[in-house]
Amino acid sequence: MRIDVDQPVVSAWTLVIPLKPLPRAKSRLADTAGDGLRPSLALAFAQDTVAAVVACWAVRDVVVVTDDARAAAELGALGARIVRDEPAGGLNAALAHGARSARAVRPASAVAALNADLPALRSAELGQVLGAAAAFPRAFLADAAGIGTTLLTAAPGVELRPLFGGASRARHLASGATELLTPDVDSVRQDVDTGADLDAARRLGLGPRTSHASRALRPA
Repeated sequence: MRIDVDQPVVSAWTLVIPLKPLPRAKSRLADTAGDGLRPSLALAFAQDTVAAVVACWAVRDVVVVTDDARAAAELGALGARIVRDEPAGGLNAALAHGARSARAVRPASAVAALNADLPALRSAELGQVLGAAAAFPRAFLADAAGIGTTLLTAAPGVELRPLFGGASRARHLASGATELLTPDVDSVRQDVDTGADLDAARRLGLGPRTSHASRALRPA
C-alpha cells in the first residue's frame, strides 16, 4: 500500500539505530576513503545522525545497538542509550533486539528503526516523517534510490518486523507496511554507502562531524 500523508500526527517515539563495529563499517566507501579513514567517517555519520535524532521534537528516546566501544562512548555522550548486539545475527536481528530493549523500558512506546548513515539528517524533516508514520500500524520510508529503506516504524503494541538490507523497500511493502510519501524530507532518505551518496548528502548539507571528517578524503 502506498499512502500520501500531508498532515503529521504528533507522537513520542523511541528510535533504534544499529551500528556495526567501526572497522567493518562502510566498506563500499573504499574507493573514496582508505581503511584508516573509514572507521572515523562511519562514526561521524552516526554522530550526526544521533545528534539530529536527539534534537527531534517527536523523539523521546534513542537506542543504539552496537558492540563497538568507541562508538558506544561517543554516541552515549550525545544522549543515546547503548545496547549490546547480543543476538550477533546481523542487521535485522540487531534491530529487533533493540526494539525489544526499548519496549522493556517503555512498553507502550512507538518504535522506529533508523539507519546510522544519514549525515545530512535534519531534525525537522525526521519529525515530519514520524508524525506521518504515527497514523499507521507499520510504515516505512524508502531511501533516495527508491530501492532500500532508511526508516521503519511500528505503533505501540505492533511488532517492528525489520526487513532491511538490499531491496528492502519491496520486502517492507510485501510485509504490509505502508510506504510514506512525505514530501521534502530528502535528508531522511539520503543514506551513504558510496562516494556518490556522500556527494549527494554534501549537497543537502552535512552535519558538523561528517563535514570535519570528510576533509581528509581523497580528491574525486
